[in-house]
Amino acid sequence: MITDFKSWLQEVLAEFSCQTGTIHRSTAEGTHLTLVTQIGVPEALLDKISLIPFGKGIAGAAAERRAPVELCNLQQDLGGVARPDARQTNVSGSLAVPIFSTDGEKVLGVLGIGMMAPHDFTCEEQQALAEKTMPLREEFER
Repeated sequence: MITDFKSWLQEVLAEFSCQTGTIHRSTAEGTHLTLVTQIGVPEALLDKISLIPFGKGIAGAAAERRAPVELCNLQQDLGGVARPDARQTNVSGSLAVPIFSTDGEKVLGVLGIGMMAPHDFTCEEQQALAEKTMPLREEFER
């Protein structure tokens, strides 16, 4: 059981040597993501990430594709998924993974992390972050 999403996210960021992170939860209709908590996102962007349609931005792309979305250097390449405003975070390497229901049918949310340095997240790192979503799944299925 997660009692404090922000503290939990801080632990994940430390484990992955990241400086920014977000937890989004899917709306009941399963078409948008709502922000649960964040660390390191500039104030000017909070309004833009508070409600994200599936398919838009890194988190929305992860939700729509039902797969991790990774960008090595957001400052140089938006990868066809990131919004230009995302550069305001000063993040380079970023990774977003969907949070699935126990049966794997629904996307319950998205966990995203980012670091200031360019970084290619390996398949192992993507898998490790996906495994970190288990406690979030338990919370979101309640």
